[in-house]
Amino acid sequence: MNEKLTDSQLLHSLFLQREDHYNHLSYEKELRFYEAVKNGDTELLKQIMIPLDNRQLGILSKNPLRNIQYHLTITIAFITRFCIEGGMDVETAYTLSDINIRKLDNCTSIKDLSLLHHEFVFDYAARMKKIQTKRSISIAVSQCIDYIYNNLHDSITIEELAQHVGKNVTYICGLFKKEMNTTIGNFIVSKRIEAAENMLKYSDYTATEISNYLAFNSHSHFIHVFKKHTGLTPKEYRKRNYRSNWK
Repeated sequence: MNEKLTDSQLLHSLFLQREDHYNHLSYEKELRFYEAVKNGDTELLKQIMIPLDNRQLGILSKNPLRNIQYHLTITIAFITRFCIEGGMDVETAYTLSDINIRKLDNCTSIKDLSLLHHEFVFDYAARMKKIQTKRSISIAVSQCIDYIYNNLHDSITIEELAQHVGKNVTYICGLFKKEMNTTIGNFIVSKRIEAAENMLKYSDYTATEISNYLAFNSHSHFIHVFKKHTGLTPKEYRKRNYRSNWK
């Protein structure tokens, strides 16, 4: 049975830290980081993210790999709660947390942990940025975006979208372009490419299967559009980004 922590043990640890000129990251800096994720502020995150080997994060284990795993588990837990506070759907937030902790559990090197750290922080931030954007747009455009996300695997026509939101085609096209700074067609393609990127990273589906699933006209059309958006063919993208130990 573990012994209860005594005041003398705490004081001794504090003394050793002072002697070693070691202090934890300030509470204000920590809050600034979590608020940046919650607000979807990716530019600020690029400036303030701290390397995982920074001693200010604290020493939770003498094992370097386990130490970082513990820190990332805490980070995921806090980010999840900040994002819920910022408007992310509770089930979505907790499911993302589960997925990232499972990935974390499979990491076998500090390099893998660093990649995962960067990936989940900016993934959460990007999702929060979309939530913030949706709050500042009209109900009609918000409904269009939700419909697009829910039907990426089907052919989507502008006529269907207009009917879904109860507006005429000309009106909804103009409103979408004004509020989203892109056309409906370009938005649909960009979201399909994002989905394809994730499937190439985290699944074993072939490029042809992904092309069919995301309703591209043909496999050759998918390759052309994918390369136009990412600079790589689907095959090249998978080779560069696929995480075999996170399947």
